[in-house]
Amino acid sequence: MAKTIPQTVQFKTKPGNLFKMYADSKLHSEVTGGKASVGSKAGGNFSAYGGEFKGRILHLVKNKMIVQTWRSPDFKKTDADSVLTLIFEESRGGAQVRMIHANVPDTGVKSVTAGWKKFYWDPWKKHLEPAKPAAKKSAAKKAPARKKTAAKKPATTRARAKR
Repeated sequence: MAKTIPQTVQFKTKPGNLFKMYADSKLHSEVTGGKASVGSKAGGNFSAYGGEFKGRILHLVKNKMIVQTWRSPDFKKTDADSVLTLIFEESRGGAQVRMIHANVPDTGVKSVTAGWKKFYWDPWKKHLEPAKPAAKKSAAKKAPARKKTAAKKPATTRARAKR
C-alpha cells in the first residue's frame, strides 16, 4: 500500500530562496550536485540527479508552492507516480519547506524518506550556511603554564621526619 511522507524543514533564509533552489535548474544542480532540469510552468518536465528522479510539474505558484509527479529508481514500472507538494513559507528565524510526498510505494518509503534529507535538505543547509573562517592562532603569546610543585611540609614536620 502506498504511503505519504510528510517533512517540515527549517532554513535560515527567505521562502523565495528555497523555491529558487528547487525550481531553477542551474541552481538546483549546483546546490545538490546532481544535474537537474525543472520546468518553469505547469505541464513542464522535471528531472534531478541526471534523470534518477523524474516527473511533471502539475502546479506552480512562484516563491510559494510546487506540485509535481515524482518517480525514483525504487519505483517498479507498475507503480503509479507519487505526488510531491513543496510549500515554501516564512517561519521563526527564516523560512521552512513543508513537503508532502504522497502515494510513495512501500518499496520506496524508506529510501525516499532518507533521500530527502541526504539529497536535498542537507545540501540546502550547507549551501545556505555562511562559510566558517578557519580558526586563527592567537598572535599574543600565552604565559607559560605554572608547574605544580608539591606543597612543602612545615620545618617542624621535616625535622621530625629525619629522626
